[in-house]
Amino acid sequence: MDKAIVDHRIYTIRPRCMPAFLAAFDQLAMPILLRHLGPPLAFYVSSIGTLNQVVHLWGYDSLDDLERRSAARDADPDFAAYLHATRDLVMAQETRIIKPVQFKALASRL
Repeated sequence: MDKAIVDHRIYTIRPRCMPAFLAAFDQLAMPILLRHLGPPLAFYVSSIGTLNQVVHLWGYDSLDDLERRSAARDADPDFAAYLHATRDLVMAQETRIIKPVQFKALASRL
């Protein structure tokens, strides 16, 4: 991984609303996020354990990079449509900033 920090997000979606959330995310949010944040490092939904969760990871070169890109996303006039469309679908959001760890034993395998 070549990013200094990763924005690790977990959204808990109302039961039976995952298809509606993913459709809104794909149609409304993803084009904006690609424009301002670039492609995600990963995007998953839970299938075992705590259900109805979406997990996505976005990489940044620094906290300043994250703040600048996030501000651009938030200022995008189209982003409000996504927030409006999903306001009743998202029950909770967790946001973490994580940093990579360099293990010598993994260096040749990554």
